[in-house]
Amino acid sequence: ITRVKTRVTKAIYILCVFSMVVPFQMVMFTLSLVTDRLGLGTPWGLIIIYLGFGAGLAVFMFCGFVKSIPIEIEEAAMIDGCGPIRTFFQVSFPMAMPGIMVATLYTFLGSMEEAQGTLLVGLARIKTMPVEMYGIILDYPGQAGAVFAILLMIPAAVMILAMKKYIGPEAIAGGFKMK
Repeated sequence: ITRVKTRVTKAIYILCVFSMVVPFQMVMFTLSLVTDRLGLGTPWGLIIIYLGFGAGLAVFMFCGFVKSIPIEIEEAAMIDGCGPIRTFFQVSFPMAMPGIMVATLYTFLGSMEEAQGTLLVGLARIKTMPVEMYGIILDYPGQAGAVFAILLMIPAAVMILAMKKYIGPEAIAGGFKMK
C-alpha cells in the first residue's frame, strides 16, 4: 500500500483509515445480524471479526512506519543482486519489525476489550478473559477495579516485555549506525 502508488492501493488505505472512524457501537447490531446469516458464531468467526476491526489501525500505523524506511536501502540490495522476494525478507521485513511489533501490541491491547463483541455475537459460552471478568464483577461488585487492573495488566506486561528487543531505539534505527 505504501510503496505501490495506484488508485487501488489508495482506496484500500482510505477504507482502512475510515474503518477507524466508525465506532463499534454503531455497527454492532448489523454485525450481529451478518454474523448469524454467515454462520460466524464460532471462535474462528470471532477471530475474523476482530481482525477486521483491528486491521484499520494496524494498516495505518504500519504504512506510516514503512514510509520512514529509506527506499535507497532496498535499491542498494537490488543493485547487490537481491531479487524482490529476497529484498523483502532479508532487508525490508527486518527493518519493519518494530512497526509490526507496535501494530501487534496495539491490536492485542484492543482485543483485551472484546467482551462486548463476544457477548453480542452469542459466544458468551466461550470463556474469554473479558467475559470472565464481567462474571467476576457480577459476583463481587466491590472488587471490580482491582480485578480489572490485575487481569488486564499481566498479559499486557508480558506482551510488552516479549517485544522489548524489537521496539527499542536500536531496532527503530534499522540500517543506520547509532551514536
